[in-house]
Amino acid sequence: MNTPTERYTAAKERSQETETGLPEFRASLGFDLDPFQEEACRAVATGSGVLVAAPTGAGKTVVGEFAIFQALRTGRKAFYTTPIKALSNQKYSDLVDTYGAERVGLLTGDMTINGEAEIVVMTTEVLRNMLYADSDTLDSLGFVVMDEVHYLADKFRGAVWEEVIIHLRDDVQVISLSATVSNAEEFGGWLDAVRGDTRIIVSEHRPIPLYQHVMVGGRLLNLFAEDLSFDQAPNAPESVATVNPELTKLAHRTMASNRPHGQRGRRPGSGSWGDKREQLSTRVSRPEIIMALDHAGLLPALVFIFSRKGCDAAVAQCVRSGLAVTTIAEATEIEQAIDLVAHKLPPDDLEVLGFWPWREGLMRGFAAHHAGLLPIFKEIVEDLFIRGLVKVVFATETLALGVNMPARSVVMEKLEKFNGESHVAITAGEYTQLTGRAGRRGIDVEGHAVVLWQQDTDPAAVAGLASKRTYPLNSSFRPTYNMSLNLTSQFGRERARGILETSFAQFQADRSVVGMAKQVRSREESLAGYAKSMTCHLGDFTEYARLRAELSNAEKDAAKTVSRLRRSAAAESLETLMRGDVIEVTGTRRLGRCVVIELDSAWHDPRPTVLTEDKHIRRIGVQDLNGPVEVVSQIRVPKGFTGRSPKERKDLAASLRNALAESRPPRRGAPGFDFTGSAEEEARITELRTALKAHPCHGCPEREDHARWGERYTRLLRDTSKLRSQISGRTNTISKTFDKVATVLEDFEYLVPASADADQGQITVAGQRLRRIYGERDLLTSLVMETGAMNTMTAEELAGFISALVFHARREENGPDPRMPTAKVQLAWETSVNLWSQLSDAEASAGLPETAAPDSGLIWPMYKWARGSDLRECLRGTDLAAGDFVRWAKQVIDVLDQLAKIPDLDAGLVRSCNRAVQRVRRGVVSYSNVVD
Repeated sequence: MNTPTERYTAAKERSQETETGLPEFRASLGFDLDPFQEEACRAVATGSGVLVAAPTGAGKTVVGEFAIFQALRTGRKAFYTTPIKALSNQKYSDLVDTYGAERVGLLTGDMTINGEAEIVVMTTEVLRNMLYADSDTLDSLGFVVMDEVHYLADKFRGAVWEEVIIHLRDDVQVISLSATVSNAEEFGGWLDAVRGDTRIIVSEHRPIPLYQHVMVGGRLLNLFAEDLSFDQAPNAPESVATVNPELTKLAHRTMASNRPHGQRGRRPGSGSWGDKREQLSTRVSRPEIIMALDHAGLLPALVFIFSRKGCDAAVAQCVRSGLAVTTIAEATEIEQAIDLVAHKLPPDDLEVLGFWPWREGLMRGFAAHHAGLLPIFKEIVEDLFIRGLVKVVFATETLALGVNMPARSVVMEKLEKFNGESHVAITAGEYTQLTGRAGRRGIDVEGHAVVLWQQDTDPAAVAGLASKRTYPLNSSFRPTYNMSLNLTSQFGRERARGILETSFAQFQADRSVVGMAKQVRSREESLAGYAKSMTCHLGDFTEYARLRAELSNAEKDAAKTVSRLRRSAAAESLETLMRGDVIEVTGTRRLGRCVVIELDSAWHDPRPTVLTEDKHIRRIGVQDLNGPVEVVSQIRVPKGFTGRSPKERKDLAASLRNALAESRPPRRGAPGFDFTGSAEEEARITELRTALKAHPCHGCPEREDHARWGERYTRLLRDTSKLRSQISGRTNTISKTFDKVATVLEDFEYLVPASADADQGQITVAGQRLRRIYGERDLLTSLVMETGAMNTMTAEELAGFISALVFHARREENGPDPRMPTAKVQLAWETSVNLWSQLSDAEASAGLPETAAPDSGLIWPMYKWARGSDLRECLRGTDLAAGDFVRWAKQVIDVLDQLAKIPDLDAGLVRSCNRAVQRVRRGVVSYSNVVD
């Protein structure tokens, strides 16, 4: 029985908890809070900010929902921010179900619903823009939930999260929800530094156990020797030792069967038929994958295929196979859901949208999910999957940071993806993020991750990915033109620099500097020891060591000069060769005397083909020579000579030997060629050698002992200097970038140069307008706008042209610029290209990354769409997917809307912007399930 003191303490805690509203919130959930959720909610209740880092599906959003509950309970507003519009739409719908439509709003740039509500869901960019505009909507704001906050590592958009965290009022509680990251303490330490009291709550426990498998053929094999869940899986490299031995044996057999014939270790009797049989036994088609999962009770499933075409093809393959994983009742319910949307779409667009095959796949239980899919279709797929009607979704990795779509199992078709430049292996963090969707809380008792066996699968590598690894959160923050002007406008240039120094990027840089500075101190101690060991009684051995090092470097430089001259002379001699020339090849290959039988037209790297005296055909290049070749004779090479037949080679080799017998002896090098360094280099070497011999330490009997310590001293001094340089480069890096950005803004007269009289800097009228333009090409957009080239455009011309300042083609094209729709668009396009050229030059001079060039790939489609053409006509002749077109159209709307709201802008341009928004926002571009 508890003591009276213990009972009193417990009663007091219950009373305090009641005051926070936590018992009421807990009762509304219908399930018990996990320990990390309980701890985080208590921290929110006591007024602290929190960082919650936990695996996907662990229930982090409950903490954000408690913050909303607290806001309503205390009469304050709550904002819920997400990285993407789809997630904002989904969260809006969830909160409307809980609190009612009158209390919840949605702001996503292209959509505004009840924007002054008590609870507003929004993309993070919308909140950033509010902060810079000092919007009245921020009044009474008490809580901001930042879902998927680890998105701040995103190369293109991550800086927005840091801007919001830095600029929110101190009295606003920030609830940051993150996937499990390995440096949560570091990130939490930064939050505590810039936001005040912030609790860091980390959980690596998955409420739904996750088991790992490999599918070989149609069989599901456990990845680990024992059936281990995510929480039980060993950390790498220990995980390697626990790999299922059956998989290890299979890998060895596959490796042996893939060896070329004749290699040692090949199985007796394993001919080509045996090799093919081994491969076929491990392969499995996509319909077979689904049947195997269904048989194992692992549907619904997400199958990650890192290709849009691959996802679409997978659905088509399943349909063609006749496979269906839905009941008649489920198919009927799916059909009804589709029909609710279909009648709202233009009938003429259904075919170009791929509606009918999409519909058939859904009714059979299959769907694709990727960025090229029409947003309406994605919303339906998400809804039907969550309802348990669609059983298999083939998705790209974009789903990993997207909407809430958990499944019973997650399948990884391959463990590599195309990153835009090359195929790369996925990281452990990406694997954890993707497979983390397996296991639906409240529905499944366990989740399952499945990797498909490939011929090059390494079970140990898969085990390493599947072990409990996390990934570090690294800032992508850097000042942009828009950000720099907004900060300068609000705080002045010097204070703006100081604010930027509080970014997570600088926080991380400063932390790394601490470790580097410690290394410098350690090396300085070693340098002092080396200096003591090389002390010489005859003089300053440090100076003598410096002279030796300088001499060594000078001799190396001279040797490089000689090597460069040899290569240059060799290349020049190869370029002058003619068919039939007889030469002698010394150098690395030592081919001896040869006759040139074929020339190479590559002037920068000539590689003629020769026939040697022993009848071998070879190609020679500069790297095969130690100097220029000299022609020692000339013979006739038959016109039709190919070198394919032994008789041809034998006859020509005989002619070669005869010609050599009659000619003078070959010389080794070209006449008069001087293989020495430059006169300046030779003079410097002579000078250093003289100074070295004249130095007092040169005569020391212990000179070489001292010299060994001197060499160590010189190497360490060089390395230490590099480290000091790195420290200098990381100190105040963000403010240095800000200064570079300010320089470019000054060059284009957006910012008045700072001076003794106006050290805060002054923003020009053009700069004030640029403050309202957000996007990757913000300054370029403003530069074009300031020329007036857009002022007299019609709505459709403006929509088409603005797309050039938004669009990025998926594949780089270097063809000629297309003919533009009208003369006004042509003029604006040429203006934008010229201004971009000036801007990129200024950026290069300032040491800044280059702004993306304008892209004409969407001008015609967007122009046609704004004129009223149907989707088929707009997409004709392009490789744009319908979903991509809609996504880019919404970004065009966003920029047009930004321009229309700039104060004191040309009235004609404002009217055209508003009309263009209306003309672009129609049909499939305007539709969303959120408003229904």
